[in-house]
Amino acid sequence: MTSDVNHEEPTAHEFSPVDSVSEVSRCGYVAIVGRPNVGKSTLLNHLLGQKLSITSRRPQTTRHQVLGIKTEQGIQTVYVDTPGMHKVQKKAINRYMNKAASSALAGIDAIVFVVDRLTWNEEDQMVLEKVQGARCPVILAVNKVDKISDKTKLMPHLESLSGKMDFHAVVPISAQHGHNLTQLEEMITDLVPEGVHHFPEDQLTDRSSRFLAAELVREKVMRQLGDELPYEVTVEIEEFKHEVRPKGPLLTISALILVERAGQKAIVIGDKGSRLKQIGQDARKDMELMFDSKVMLNLWVKVKAGWSDDERALKSLGYDHNQ
Repeated sequence: MTSDVNHEEPTAHEFSPVDSVSEVSRCGYVAIVGRPNVGKSTLLNHLLGQKLSITSRRPQTTRHQVLGIKTEQGIQTVYVDTPGMHKVQKKAINRYMNKAASSALAGIDAIVFVVDRLTWNEEDQMVLEKVQGARCPVILAVNKVDKISDKTKLMPHLESLSGKMDFHAVVPISAQHGHNLTQLEEMITDLVPEGVHHFPEDQLTDRSSRFLAAELVREKVMRQLGDELPYEVTVEIEEFKHEVRPKGPLLTISALILVERAGQKAIVIGDKGSRLKQIGQDARKDMELMFDSKVMLNLWVKVKAGWSDDERALKSLGYDHNQ
């Protein structure tokens, strides 16, 4: 699996609108929203047909808005993957994530509101109240239906959800296994308005290669550590060097894994460095697929106390709505 991520680290504003080759050009923005851990990033990756957003079983894995761009048959759908909206805002990073998710609802053409199986809680209700003010069609995607043991409960639940607002559609799906995703994508495509394409046909995202590399490392940290480490871990890329060699391209990437306490550093490193080594191996494999290049990955772990509740530190680490 390869992506069309440009090693020159393009951003959205560097490109002029590109006309579609079809007679009628269509382009629209679709926000994927929901509370934490309902499968928004998994859904985005499957809709794109390749991995872009990182995933794990931990809530609040996604921290930033990430655009996933799909251009097919003259239709450009720009998906906006968002952090999970949550009620607890103890730290600056929580407030950042909620703001990133809420701001995604401005100026979009449709919303996919993702919920988890038969559950409806206070955070789902909070997301509902946000999307009700968006003034665009909302598709409710009921995810992970493959994990419902008693299928007779699904239809009554869907009927109950339908009464919560005037949804464009209510669709049961399994993002992980692809159930009903073709139907969902057809509904989304029908909502994409006429307009010139905002991105080149082969562009996958507005995010830079450095950003994607940092996210892949963070994903492997979260998957390796499970519940052993609080989510207050982030990754900073210190070196990202692309070389063209006779044997093929080589990317040299140096990444700093930041934690808040010395005990967390020991957990990430593991016994004799075993855990850090595994994180590096797993991240390098995904990077080589994403960047279509051999990768030399160097990892270090550093303590940066209180970074997750420090507005200035967050901005310096890329948690900036203006980027």
